[in-house]
Amino acid sequence: MNSLFIRNETEQHWVEKAKQLAEEFKVTSIEHDRNGTFPFDHFTRLKEEGFTKLTVKAEFGGEDFKLYPFLLVQEEIAKGDGATALCLGWHNGLFLQLKETEKWDPSLFERISKEAAQKGILLNSAATEPKTGSPARGGKPETEARKTKDGWLISGRKTFTSLAPALDYFIVTAWIEEKNTVGEFLIPKEADGLVIEETWDTLGMRSTRSDDLLLNQVLVASDALVSLKGMGKSVPQAWLLHIPAVYLGIAQAARDYAVQFAKDYQPNSLPHPISEVPEVRRKVALMDLQLMNTRHFMYHAASIWDSQREERLELGPALMAVKTAVTNTAIEVVDLAMRVVGGQSLSKHAPLERYYRDVRAGLHNPPSDDITYKVLGDQAFKM
Repeated sequence: MNSLFIRNETEQHWVEKAKQLAEEFKVTSIEHDRNGTFPFDHFTRLKEEGFTKLTVKAEFGGEDFKLYPFLLVQEEIAKGDGATALCLGWHNGLFLQLKETEKWDPSLFERISKEAAQKGILLNSAATEPKTGSPARGGKPETEARKTKDGWLISGRKTFTSLAPALDYFIVTAWIEEKNTVGEFLIPKEADGLVIEETWDTLGMRSTRSDDLLLNQVLVASDALVSLKGMGKSVPQAWLLHIPAVYLGIAQAARDYAVQFAKDYQPNSLPHPISEVPEVRRKVALMDLQLMNTRHFMYHAASIWDSQREERLELGPALMAVKTAVTNTAIEVVDLAMRVVGGQSLSKHAPLERYYRDVRAGLHNPPSDDITYKVLGDQAFKM
C-alpha cells in the first residue's frame, strides 16, 4: 500500500499490525484453500490482536474505526488471505452499519458490542436464499417466522453464510406474515434446530465456508426480533466498501508477486531478467495505473463519507460505482500479473492461480454490476 493513503500514526499502527498478520496468513492460507477449511487459526490471531473489535464503539471497549481506516486494514489483510479478510469484513462491517442506522435497541446493541470487544464473538447476517438470491434484488424471503406463546418459530434455508462454522450469532431475515414485512432475528449458534449444512465447494474464496444455514423450527425468545424492514436511519450502505477493499488487496498482491518474479526470472534466451523487457514493463505500468485509479476512487469516497455527514445521502451511487470499478479492475490486474509470469502462473505452488480464483468472487458480492449500472443510468437521465 502506498504510504500516501495512511494519514496518521493510528492508521500506520494498525496497517503495520495487519501487514504482519498477512505475512502469517499467506503461508497457512494455502492449505485452507486447498482443503476448503475455515481458518480458525487466523481468527484466533485476529482476536488476539484486536482486529475483531475495530468498528465497535470505544465506549464499549472497541477501537471505534470509521470507514476509511477499516478499509486500510481490509486491503492489507487481503494481501495475505482474501477469504479471511472478506470474513473479517462482514463481521466488522455489520458493527459499522449498526452504528450508522441505530436500528437495534440501544441496550441490545451495547450487550452485543461488549461481547465482541471482551469475548471476541463473531456475527454475520444470513439473508441470501436459494430462490430469492441476494436481498439487494428485493425478493421476499421464503424463511418464515411465526409468533407463538413461547416466542418466534423460524423455519427456512439460507445460503452464502460466510463464517458459518465460527459464528456466535446469526442475523437471520424472515418473512413475518402477521406484520406483512421482513424481520431480522438475532439467533445464537446453540439454538435448537439450527444446523450448518456443508455445501460450500467453490472455485474461489473456498475457506470463507459460506455454507447453508438450515432453520428447522427454531424457537427463539420474543426479543430475538431485533428490527423490521425500514427501521432505523436510512443511509447508503457504505460499509459494503469492505468488499472492494479485499479485492484491491488481492490484486495488489498479484501485482507485487509478478514484479518480484520479473526481477528474479531470467530465461537463457535473454542476457537479463524479464523485468528489462519493454512489454513486461508496459504491463506492470498498466497494473499500477489501474490500481492507482481505483485506490484513489475508493479512499476518496470513504473520506467524504467519514468527514461530510450531510453529503451521505447523495453518496449511494458513488459507493456502488466504487465496488464495480474496483472489483472489475482487480480481475484485470490479476490477469495482467499472470501474463507477466506466463505459464508458471498456473502452478498450484504459486499464489497467482489462487488470486485468479478468489478475485472473481468479487463479481458476485453485492451490489452486482447490473444493479450499479441501472442506478447510474437512471441517475443520468434524471438530470
